[in-house]
Amino acid sequence: MALPTTINTLEDCADWSKTVEPFLPQLYAFPSKLVDAVTDRDNLLNLYINTNPLISGFAISIILGAAFLVAAEINRNYSQVDRFWSLLPTFYIAHFDVWARLSGIPSQRLDALLLWSTIWSARLTFNYWRKGGYGIGHEDYRWEVIRRAIPKWAFHIFNWTFISFYQSALLYSIAAPAYIILLASRIEPEITSADIAYLSIELGLILIEYIADQQQWVYQSAKKQYQNSAKVPSGFQQAELDRGFITSGLWGRSRHPNFAAEQSIWFFLYQWSCYASKTLYSWAGVGPSLLILLFQGSTWFTEYITAGKYPEYRDYQRDVGMFVPLGFSSYKGPGVKVPKIIRTSELAKKLEQNKKRK
Repeated sequence: MALPTTINTLEDCADWSKTVEPFLPQLYAFPSKLVDAVTDRDNLLNLYINTNPLISGFAISIILGAAFLVAAEINRNYSQVDRFWSLLPTFYIAHFDVWARLSGIPSQRLDALLLWSTIWSARLTFNYWRKGGYGIGHEDYRWEVIRRAIPKWAFHIFNWTFISFYQSALLYSIAAPAYIILLASRIEPEITSADIAYLSIELGLILIEYIADQQQWVYQSAKKQYQNSAKVPSGFQQAELDRGFITSGLWGRSRHPNFAAEQSIWFFLYQWSCYASKTLYSWAGVGPSLLILLFQGSTWFTEYITAGKYPEYRDYQRDVGMFVPLGFSSYKGPGVKVPKIIRTSELAKKLEQNKKRK
């Protein structure tokens, strides 16, 4: 039995006790069955189809976590998960889509998920590539900072727990709401107008993320050119390049508009599953919630490092929200005063007071 047989309503599709708990024993038995089936293609396919897709997907994330751990320790490079960050959520959504097709379950709604997720992956992978993320030996600078700050044994524990396994499981959990949509597709197989609305929202968030990353790329490229040639590139002023960080465009209203869009993308996938199952909340919200918490911590750490490099960053932090804009106006910079608006009545009152004094 790969799917629950006690589902009668859409609300049942999000019920942990009916859709997840009964299949946990499959997780414990999966390793031995995988070893038995790995040499036989037919048996491997049967194992895949006859295993609950939520369970098999989680098992894959654990196997990948072990691979990331071994690769990191052998190469002494701890950005192994980073290289797959833009690919794995789409891989897992594709897993649910393929499993549905092999099992004869309508997949139109999962196809819609896979559409925007593929676009998300392509865009994020390209952005990571052009920044040199796939270069030999490239590693996120934050891992080096942490490595210097804590004992060597503590960092190895950190790699075993957080970097390799936790992050691998997290990338699966943010895609797990697709499981609820898979179950709901057995009851409501056709794409609805709400599905189209959610698809449009996801594509819109990807566009925002693209614009933010492109603005950052243009600025950093100009700054690098300026530092190498001492000439200010066209379209920029020396002061903004000397500042060291971008404060224009979307970055004038949010310190991390790309991160804000990224968190929203996976939160809205969870909301999509809530709509599909006609529930206000479900266990599938754990993944997006953990992702948001991760972004809180990693963004704070990133800004801690940035504020130590650029003196003006403290002013920027004070005037611009981390993710959500604090107001409608863009960042003005320190020492830039907004002209005070004097009402006509106030001006007349001051003139009257001056006359009386005379």
